[in-house]
Amino acid sequence: MGFTRAELDSFRGASIPDVIGPGLRMLLVGINPGLHTAAVQAPFSRRGNRFYPALYRAGITDHLIDASEGFRPGDREHLVERGLGITTLVAGATARADELSDAELVAGGAALLARLPSLHPAVVAVLGITAFRTAFGRPRATPGRQSDDLAGFELWVVPNPSGLNAHETVDTLATAYRRAAVAAGIEVFPQPPLRPAAR
Repeated sequence: MGFTRAELDSFRGASIPDVIGPGLRMLLVGINPGLHTAAVQAPFSRRGNRFYPALYRAGITDHLIDASEGFRPGDREHLVERGLGITTLVAGATARADELSDAELVAGGAALLARLPSLHPAVVAVLGITAFRTAFGRPRATPGRQSDDLAGFELWVVPNPSGLNAHETVDTLATAYRRAAVAAGIEVFPQPPLRPAAR
């Protein structure tokens, strides 16, 4: 499913539905939707985004989800059955997360805090240390399990899977996501073997 630049631009400011259901164990909090994500109405859908490969490599999902054209039948349900939820700090789509102002991130953090008691996850995992520091006023925060909870819920900061976060790999993302998932009480699958390097 291809989009022209003009078509993608028409999705600026659009939102996508959360992936949230009963039995929520780990709430994964992205920064905000990209334009392609808003177009197909599925989180982390841009080709090259490492979110779903990392979930699979971590043993959190039992198959590799391809959301590049929207969720395929059963994929949203699989995430919910695994105890995963997906939401964003800021609802409106942009071409890049760095287009967001500090004020938008702070407002998004406050909105998330207000929602957490009704969602009641075991673990909140924010994807991206820089956005986390700004949104929650914690400039010295480091990745991993945080010493302070968020509105009473166990808090982790894990790497953002965007290709712009070039120093992370699918394996390093998977390691971080798996640790948070285990802390959330998700029964992870054995990790699939690495594919051999292309020759």
